[in-house]
Amino acid sequence: MESCRVCGSMKIMVDHRRGEVVCNNCGLIQEDVLFDFGPEWRAFDEEQMNKRSRTGGPLRFAKQNIGLTTEIDRYDRDIKGSAVPSERKAQLYRLRKWQRRSRMGTSVDRNLSIALPELDRMCAHLNIPQNIKEECARWYRKCVNKGIVRGRSIESVIAAIIYLVSRQHQLPKTLRELEEVSGVKKKDIGRSYRTLCRRLGLRMPIVTAADYVPRLASELGVSGKTEAKAIEMLERARKRGIISGKVPISIAAAAIYLAGRMIDDKQTETIVGFSEVPESAIRNRYDELVREFKRKEVPIPQHS
Repeated sequence: MESCRVCGSMKIMVDHRRGEVVCNNCGLIQEDVLFDFGPEWRAFDEEQMNKRSRTGGPLRFAKQNIGLTTEIDRYDRDIKGSAVPSERKAQLYRLRKWQRRSRMGTSVDRNLSIALPELDRMCAHLNIPQNIKEECARWYRKCVNKGIVRGRSIESVIAAIIYLVSRQHQLPKTLRELEEVSGVKKKDIGRSYRTLCRRLGLRMPIVTAADYVPRLASELGVSGKTEAKAIEMLERARKRGIISGKVPISIAAAAIYLAGRMIDDKQTETIVGFSEVPESAIRNRYDELVREFKRKEVPIPQHS
């Protein structure tokens, strides 16, 4: 904020009712004509605001046209539902044809027409939130414009972007999950992931075991108290340096079971292997945590 021209004070007040900028120290009026960039109408509730607003919908990077388009349907009817006169049908046919051609005019548009529905399918299968899907679409558009996708399969690049963005938002997906949903081998996804980080100048985000706890806890159906206890134990284990070099998701699953045993959560009576973590890995990490925290826990019975 600028200082007063006379006294140099930084105590500047904006009077929106009079449209003035005034110095609180000496009373000098810095500006006496301020523009109001808000709407010219007033609304007293949300319904009035929605009716009087003249803005369009939000931008959607996951849509090919970013949500800005004019749709010409094929039913040859006007806005009232009446049939269009026959002399105008030829004109509508030409407009419809050129609109279809304009959407596929460049190689980037043709690539997006294939990639964005595939991104939508993968995100729906992996239960990825809308905000993360929009960010994935934004990163994919950047990759297409930079030519990173050229020479690589669209599915591997999309899977690599989902892997990257989900790790940045502490909602990581494993390579095994992405391999199942995309049909691309883990090796190819990892290669595309490293290429993206190198070409875009990104640092590979580090995933901790605590990032996997909410998802695994939801899948197992444990209580919030068990989830909080598991995160607390993982933080203590991290400070002691006993989880370095271990697979984060297996450590997270073991911490959930140990925390459930400590607070007597019925959902953790037996170890059940998740789709991403085998039961043997969970049991080994569980034994390591028990030994480290010196807990005399009764061994978890075998799952029948």
